[in-house]
Amino acid sequence: MPSPPRNVRRKASTRRRAGSHLPPVQSQDTHDQALQLIRAFLKSRSAYDLLPVSFRIIVFDTELEVKKGLECMGMNSVVSASLWNSRTGTFAGMFTVLDVIHLIQHYYRTSNFQSAALDAESIRFDALRAIEKSLNVPPPPLLSIHPMRSLLEASTLLIKTHARRLPLIDRDSVTSKESLVSVLTQYRLLRFIARNCQAQISQLHVGLRRLKVGTYVDPRPDDPFYPIATARMDTTVFDVVHMFSERGISAVPILDENGVVVNLYETVDVISLVSDGAYQNLDLTIASALNKRSPDFPGVIVCTENDSLATLLSLLRQRRVHRLVVVEGDPSSAGLASSPSQSSLQMASMTAEQAQPPVDPDAPNAKVPGRLLGIITLSDVLRHIVGDTNSATSSSTPTTTSAPQSAVDTPTTAAPPEPLPPPPSIVEPPAESGDVAA
Repeated sequence: MPSPPRNVRRKASTRRRAGSHLPPVQSQDTHDQALQLIRAFLKSRSAYDLLPVSFRIIVFDTELEVKKGLECMGMNSVVSASLWNSRTGTFAGMFTVLDVIHLIQHYYRTSNFQSAALDAESIRFDALRAIEKSLNVPPPPLLSIHPMRSLLEASTLLIKTHARRLPLIDRDSVTSKESLVSVLTQYRLLRFIARNCQAQISQLHVGLRRLKVGTYVDPRPDDPFYPIATARMDTTVFDVVHMFSERGISAVPILDENGVVVNLYETVDVISLVSDGAYQNLDLTIASALNKRSPDFPGVIVCTENDSLATLLSLLRQRRVHRLVVVEGDPSSAGLASSPSQSSLQMASMTAEQAQPPVDPDAPNAKVPGRLLGIITLSDVLRHIVGDTNSATSSSTPTTTSAPQSAVDTPTTAAPPEPLPPPPSIVEPPAESGDVAA
């Protein structure tokens, strides 16, 4: 008779269950939690941590002629520079494209082309604030922050003052003399976040329009694209320059008769026209001016209202981005070339002929691929990431300075902070040439 079977104890399996390939559940709660972690990261890092191992910074003396400064900026491919008062040994503000716009308006109101060209040869940086005053333009705030302050505090200051760049100034604890260390820009700050907070960014999948990131079209009877300033190919450059100055913006979408975005005219495009003193170029149409644009122009970056903040920040990690144009439908169907990235963001350098989608006159409410819906700037992105600026501000002694009436006035000196320590180990790789000054 066979013996009864024995109960054999089997060894526990050592195999691991495969992880789920389903995408993580995305909600407003996970989005907000990710933002809180990013803010904690910014609070734990100083502005000094963001500096690359090697960089350059362009500084102009306030007694230098503006024309020479523009030539220098053109040779170094930057759109801003710091100003320094050599008489007082103090920081005197930033020279940006907006200053060039104000200079152009001044010449068009007070001079003809010939006298404008002569004045441009001799006008100095220390005369710019007087010109802004004559145009009833408020002087830009003379802002700075110590390099050892947190990135959260620097971000808050950028948001509150609507500035695009923030000088980092150290002061000697003995002599109280100022030393310009670098300039923090919105682009560099956001790219630092994009490269160091990838796990948190992967949770930011709520649509951009749902988050209210950016400015979106709110049609009016007399302006179908209100409140966004727009232009056509036959608009003159000076008309667009007036929009830049009046609205304090840095780019204007160029549309066709269907409201489809065919290009983007930026403040930096104006510098290439006036740097050689040819102010009469401002009477050109946008179409003619775009023909003079450098062939290195990277194109117009567009997205849809359903793209996410994660997609945008991922693009920032790969390439330089300053703004995105939000359009209807699939941008590729409107003649826009696809970006090499796997995201749904698109990049193209468009012409009016390429961006003419077929429009059904019997369906006026149908979406037109490529039609303008809104604009997203780096300021909009940074404002959403930082959140409530009142609670984000540090309680320590402020390092900002009120705006003087002249660019050569001496800013108020704050309490001397601690000297700079040796450079910390930084996860941000070295910047390409010119990043700090751009």
